[in-house]
Amino acid sequence: MDIASNIRRLKEQVPDNVRIVAVSKTRPVNEILAAYNAGHKLFGENRVQELLAKKEKLPADIEWHLIGHLQTNKVKAIITNINLIHSVDSFKLISVINKEAVKAGSKVNCLLQFHIAREETKSGFSFEEAERMLNTSEFRTLNNVIIAGVMGMATFTDDMNIVRNEFRTLRKYFNILRDRYFKDSPQFTEISMGMSGDFRIAIEEGSTIIRIGTLIFGERNQINND
Repeated sequence: MDIASNIRRLKEQVPDNVRIVAVSKTRPVNEILAAYNAGHKLFGENRVQELLAKKEKLPADIEWHLIGHLQTNKVKAIITNINLIHSVDSFKLISVINKEAVKAGSKVNCLLQFHIAREETKSGFSFEEAERMLNTSEFRTLNNVIIAGVMGMATFTDDMNIVRNEFRTLRKYFNILRDRYFKDSPQFTEISMGMSGDFRIAIEEGSTIIRIGTLIFGERNQINND
């Protein structure tokens, strides 16, 4: 497996305006370094502790994204060590992020995660839940959270029509939210959708961030979300 060649082939297929998050969860530091030495500096981890452990051992100019579920009791540890949190799926979590960001004197970039898949096990807001939250006065006081866009995971299926329709739904949510709530927010630009098996469709449907593990690092033994 040649990680550098995998990255080069992938970047040849991806437009310049779409960012690639190399999903490095469970991957050893030497593999991440191989990707870094090939010129890739954007990595995504699912678990806070794993991200922090790797961050200590790797170059300081790596951009780290948290793409997995974030527990509220892990927020304090991560917010000053992260560039973007993809998986914000509740008002409680946003509130805790804001509270800890105020304490740290920082602002935290976040994406609202939407449930667009048919599997009930996947997390995320419904569109109605997100709108209710965005319309509250409590949400408008959270000045240390920057909502930078939306994220979603499609159904795990071979039917690409289902996947395309789910990505199209997320793009629709993004457009509505931008027009209704974030017209004056230049940071609200990101649509994080698409993984190794469906990133081409995601890009066609408007993705600005794709999350790629297998196509960069090869197969893993366990089922994963990349």
